[in-house]
Amino acid sequence: MSSFRHKLAFVVATRDRPEDLRRMLDSLATQSCPPSQTVIVDASQEPVERVAAGCPALNTKYIRHLPPSATRQRNAGVDAVDGDADLIGFLDDDAVLEPGAMEGMLRFWEEAAEDVGGAAFNWVNSPARAASWLKSLRIVSWLGLYSRRRGVVMPSGWQTLVEKVSETLFVEWLPSGASVWRRAVLDAFRFDEWFDGYSYLEDVDFSYSVSRRYRLAVVAEAGFCHYPSRTGRLDAYRFGKLEVRNRLYLVRKHKLSVPSCYLGLFARMLLSMGRVVACRRPGESFRRACGNVAGICRGLPRGKRDDR
Repeated sequence: MSSFRHKLAFVVATRDRPEDLRRMLDSLATQSCPPSQTVIVDASQEPVERVAAGCPALNTKYIRHLPPSATRQRNAGVDAVDGDADLIGFLDDDAVLEPGAMEGMLRFWEEAAEDVGGAAFNWVNSPARAASWLKSLRIVSWLGLYSRRRGVVMPSGWQTLVEKVSETLFVEWLPSGASVWRRAVLDAFRFDEWFDGYSYLEDVDFSYSVSRRYRLAVVAEAGFCHYPSRTGRLDAYRFGKLEVRNRLYLVRKHKLSVPSCYLGLFARMLLSMGRVVACRRPGESFRRACGNVAGICRGLPRGKRDDR
């Protein structure tokens, strides 16, 4: 029996990743403080209901949801959470909680002030990032493209990464793949279903909106690992187009700087071309750069979507 006063339920949006899902649920089931409920929202071609039912200690509710859309699946999952949970979390199906992560997260919420609206687990296996030296240049910050500060959203619409923290850090945005929110926040804010299908940047949009009214934190004592699944990914060309489309939508929605965003997108394209020259996954990098060019040339008409 948990000694914590809060009840935490999780929503897991999944698609065609049964083995990843099983590993994630196992990590959740072995926590010293398991969740009060786990809602699995499944958009797989082959339903994963058996996997969802494999951990009875998690009090699992299974929902079949088609067509696939991470934003719509998460919103549907929130609606299905039992009424006694005052905290609702999201976990990606390819995330794995570290031992003691739930206890660390619940301990944080025991002491959290009322103005704290959301908290993320600590990404302990965050990978090294390419061109990190370039992002740290003073001129890059001056142009509003990126910053040395962790966890902020820049005028360009780019979010600076948090990665692993050694002490709890307050930020302007949170990744949705391993995060916890007050239920009252999710009563007022939902994931924008404009980000349909492959929902890139939907977490920045959602959490940055919340940060205008609540504080957000990354909890050092609540670790998780992300093991990116090989399934469910876009090809490089389509992703190149999508990152332009979604970044521009984010910038316009939050009234950030469109010129800075285009400058950042141009820099992103040049980085991909630099990887081609350096022969680091040249084919994939070239296709991504071509997708960037196609997206930049097309722009983004307001209220219109095209990720083909």
